[in-house]
Amino acid sequence: MPTTYDPTSAEKKWYDAWIEGGYFQAGRRPDAPKYTIVIPPPNVTGMLHIGHALDYTLQDILIRFKRMQGFDALWLPGTDHAGIATQTKVEQKLREEEGKSRYDYGREAFLEKVWDWKEHYAGTIRSQWAKMGLSLDYSRERFTMDEAFPKRFAKCFVRLYDKGLIYRGKRIINWDPAARTALSISRSNTKK
Repeated sequence: MPTTYDPTSAEKKWYDAWIEGGYFQAGRRPDAPKYTIVIPPPNVTGMLHIGHALDYTLQDILIRFKRMQGFDALWLPGTDHAGIATQTKVEQKLREEEGKSRYDYGREAFLEKVWDWKEHYAGTIRSQWAKMGLSLDYSRERFTMDEAFPKRFAKCFVRLYDKGLIYRGKRIINWDPAARTALSISRSNTKK
């Protein structure tokens, strides 16, 4: 037995055992009342920050509490593609490391670069969740570009449009001349 506590090995050992045992998976109590939290999906533009840690800690406390109350609790993990923001990050990396733009690659080759970026940062985010010991049901993990989502988003968009909640109008917008689109991020946030 070790004479001092090594949190890195102890926490990893137990977290891996909990994941392998399926202790965080929903559906283990089919007759129990259901309780679900969908994690606000972090963008794959980078790593998690302290704000994520605070939010996830509170959600973890709540989902564990509901499990202890006997609920069949699901905490659904996922990541968001953050379309234009991720594209901007990938373009910045290509420009800095290779002196190239997306136009030098063509559509398909550039999309491969974006998917490589997504896999890298989604893996980093998963690793950060594990280090925090979050009780997520990884068997149901989602990504906002999974096949089913665009169809669901389109249905939701049409439903909101039909209710008059989405409409076309003349409004002042923030136009980004570099990206040639309206953006909600500032250019200063895309720098290292």
